[in-house]
Amino acid sequence: MRCCARASSDTPPPERHPPEDREEAEMRQQWFEEARFGMFVHFGLYSGAARHEWVQNYERLTAEEYRAYFDHFDPDLFDAAALARRAKATGMGYVVLTTKHHDGFCLWDSALTDYTSVTACGRDLVREYVDALRAEGLRVGLYHSLIDWHHPAFTVDANHPRRDDAIEHERNRERDMDRYRAYLHGQVRELLTQYGDIDYLFFDFTYPEAKDGWAGKGPDDWDAEALLALCRELQPQMLVNDRLGIPADFVTPEQYQPTAPIVVDGVPQVWEACQTINGSWGYHRDNHDQKSAVLLGQMLADSVSMDGNMLLNIGPDGRGSIAPRDEAVLADLGEWMRLHRDAIVGAGHASFEAPREGVYTRRGDRLYLHLFSWPLGYVHLEGLADRVTYARLLNDGSWLKTSVTDPAQEATLMTPAGESEGTLTVHLPVQRPDVLIPVIELTLAPGA
Repeated sequence: MRCCARASSDTPPPERHPPEDREEAEMRQQWFEEARFGMFVHFGLYSGAARHEWVQNYERLTAEEYRAYFDHFDPDLFDAAALARRAKATGMGYVVLTTKHHDGFCLWDSALTDYTSVTACGRDLVREYVDALRAEGLRVGLYHSLIDWHHPAFTVDANHPRRDDAIEHERNRERDMDRYRAYLHGQVRELLTQYGDIDYLFFDFTYPEAKDGWAGKGPDDWDAEALLALCRELQPQMLVNDRLGIPADFVTPEQYQPTAPIVVDGVPQVWEACQTINGSWGYHRDNHDQKSAVLLGQMLADSVSMDGNMLLNIGPDGRGSIAPRDEAVLADLGEWMRLHRDAIVGAGHASFEAPREGVYTRRGDRLYLHLFSWPLGYVHLEGLADRVTYARLLNDGSWLKTSVTDPAQEATLMTPAGESEGTLTVHLPVQRPDVLIPVIELTLAPGA
């Protein structure tokens, strides 16, 4: 099961904004669409369990059984400054930290509960995190679960660890979602008033469908309209995601890649693909389904090529340290971003049809071809003849020869057939550059 559910595939995302709000929304989104690449950080009691962030749900753990992870929560290696430096070195422009996940454990000094990191270990980890990000010039993002399996007023449903206990149907009559809503809104108010400017808030998640005899939870359960209004009042410049179940600022496809820019009723959607390195969001010691840095780099370029962002997750271990396997992937991505930043940051969708070997991104008069496969000798770019004034490999800035063949040229034993009218041919070295993804930078002629 996912960290955070998304709408079913046959349900289109809501329209991004009503027309009268679009100008204000675009101002909020400007930095987000410029950054393109962010880090998700899932850290909490489940990190010590080391068996996925939904371990309490998966194993139907009681509150008493789960309490062991609270009693032994000791993030002595959680170094927010090092985490911020790693995000920046990886080429990321923002970071999003789980302030509270579904288990209800809070990483800040909440006045509304003692189920917090301050009670457990004497540290306000949200404060440490926010200060560290600002010191590195990164945008500050917070994740906050709408769900809370710890709160006594939160009704049991099909996602709750106690869903198999028949008696919980009877106990639900005594639980009070009005009381829980007040708690939810109160905690959001704390987060948005105690830590200065917040750039981004990721709510998680809405599931209105009934399942296995349990009612779901939808916008009315969170009083989503009032909660979004609270966000707008307290942090008017802050982006809010789509998981309250009502339209907000951006949509969040999770654990899959769209195949085209997301457009609904003719309106382009601001979107962000949420991806894990190994399929788990929280630290999962025995999950070794590690994606390679090459694959993750391709996913990032693919997202940007479709006018989207990628939010790449890490799950620090039980002591708060980035796992070595994740650190290695981030280091490789960081080295690629050091050389290829211009092809990602500030870039977006290009209207040209990319060749079969890769995808395009575009930033101003520069078109970037990310080569997912390395062709022999040439790559042919339809529609770009007479539109490119210079071509080079981005990693080392080395010039590449270009040519245009006669479409009527016939193939012979040693000569290929001519390419279609308007095709530009870029000549490549036999040796593929030793980078995760080779990128060709094409300078476009005025008006192209």
